[in-house]
Amino acid sequence: MSDVETFDVVVIGGGPAGATAAHDLARAGRSVLLLDRAGRTKPCGGAIPPRLIKDFGIPDALLVARATAARMVSPKDRKVDIPIDNGFVGMVDRDQFDEWLRERAAGSGAQRRIGDFDRITRDADGLSVVHFEQPSPTDRRARVPARVRARAIVGADGAKSAIARQTVDGAERTKYVFAYHEILRTPAAPPSGFDPSRCDVYYRGSLSPDFYGWVFPHGDTMSVGTGSADKGFSLRTAVGGLRQAAGLVGAETLRREGAPIPMKPLPRWDNGRDVVLAGDAAGVVAPASGEGIYYAMFGGRLAAEAVEALLATGDVRSLALARKRFMKAHGTVFRVLGVMQWFWYSSDRLRERFVSICQDRDVQQLTFESYMNKELVRRKKLAHVRIFFKDLAHLFGVARV
Repeated sequence: MSDVETFDVVVIGGGPAGATAAHDLARAGRSVLLLDRAGRTKPCGGAIPPRLIKDFGIPDALLVARATAARMVSPKDRKVDIPIDNGFVGMVDRDQFDEWLRERAAGSGAQRRIGDFDRITRDADGLSVVHFEQPSPTDRRARVPARVRARAIVGADGAKSAIARQTVDGAERTKYVFAYHEILRTPAAPPSGFDPSRCDVYYRGSLSPDFYGWVFPHGDTMSVGTGSADKGFSLRTAVGGLRQAAGLVGAETLRREGAPIPMKPLPRWDNGRDVVLAGDAAGVVAPASGEGIYYAMFGGRLAAEAVEALLATGDVRSLALARKRFMKAHGTVFRVLGVMQWFWYSSDRLRERFVSICQDRDVQQLTFESYMNKELVRRKKLAHVRIFFKDLAHLFGVARV
């Protein structure tokens, strides 16, 4: 037996998925190590729906803005404003939001350490050994090797997860898009038409050949970004074009961030023994919308439940429950959004029609009800029928645009 420190669970990655898993497991009485890299902030619009705020107990103080409307802008500059009836979408700054989640996990009993994950080996008794590099206690610029033992591991180390690639079959075949945004200081004299309570979404091939550009308010700052799976497409040039279209060329740039984003959930999230994935490591970013925070935190909670069941029963089949439960809850939405993105984002002609469809009040209400509550709205059958026939009219080009 090794004399290396042993934890019930080592959570690798301190974003929303990992911090949520660490928080839940620590509250359940498990010994938890939360290992995270320093200085990591993911490019993200920072939108969180009311369902997330309620389910995960997010305090109002973390909301830097409340969006009460969305504006969709077509290739021909058609603008469709969509009010968020009887509610709002919270906006957060990811650096503050993620740190609060990590601190909450620590407050529940999880130990926090800064370090870069290296690899997993096994001790003589079969337990996993997590190897990582951490800052030297005598020279903060130097890195020193460290290791801990774990009865279970949650891999929440983001897209292109090293945990996933080392332990889960098929993870290396995952495809990615790349997201890039610039955090700007909100101008003292904002451009004409700017609304600090509105999220603007631009559907133009010049801003992304397969996704969209966004301008999201964050109170004193704003996130301006885009994404694409086209490796030859210049995201920085596109964001420059987006800033020009939004009247933000002269706004002060505070920082720039970019990162890969998975395109769909991995076919498997566990190694059948002691590792389960969560968040971007598991591929849970919604197609078409790119939303990831809610799905990451929900997946982190499911990963924690699966690990708790494993530790309580010793049944390794418990780990597979995380993916099974996630796909039961959200798999249909992901499939629908994937088809929608593949079709409607494929050309500016179709983007123009897509924005035109979104003028429809039935579309607006059903879309936001589903987004806010994170479930498909099934009770309004007549509205779904009307939308179906309107979609057909646009598909066959007989609807006015």
